[in-house]
Amino acid sequence: MASISCITHHPATSKLKTFSPSPHAYASNLASRFLGTKKSVGWLSLTSSIGPSNGSRATCWFRFGKNGVDAEGAGIYGSQSRDDFDRDDVEQYFNYMGMLAVDGTYDKMEALLSLNIHPVDILLLLAASEGDKPKIEELLRAGAKYDVKDREGRTALDRANEEIKEFILNFSVQRA
Repeated sequence: MASISCITHHPATSKLKTFSPSPHAYASNLASRFLGTKKSVGWLSLTSSIGPSNGSRATCWFRFGKNGVDAEGAGIYGSQSRDDFDRDDVEQYFNYMGMLAVDGTYDKMEALLSLNIHPVDILLLLAASEGDKPKIEELLRAGAKYDVKDREGRTALDRANEEIKEFILNFSVQRA
């Protein structure tokens, strides 16, 4: 079972050292009510921890997936289908991979979108060009087609290096 335990303890407080001659030596609670840190700044020692500040103690367990087993079952990775991808996903990936920074415009992305190619297939074309194996695997699981052609008539296989071509073809054979 994949789970994460989370335990919270002692309240968040701040303490002043009693030996301080500072004129600012007044009592105040500078710590967060929930999240915090431990810091010492001159005369001030601030101590707080993650958790409620009322002194309570709690233990919690988070289970992932339908049976608490895996990320795919939880809908975190690999559970999307073709229709879960849209134009926004293409733009986000284009930006995330730095393609906008390199190209300076969205022209290449817009050209692919104007061909009425499904967004998941556009993403596969881009990911194959970048050699992004995790994204390629995610897209192939979602039903992306590696034989869809771009404006120049190139497929994801044509855009990929030899290692990525082999990865795509092996993945497709395993899925069949």
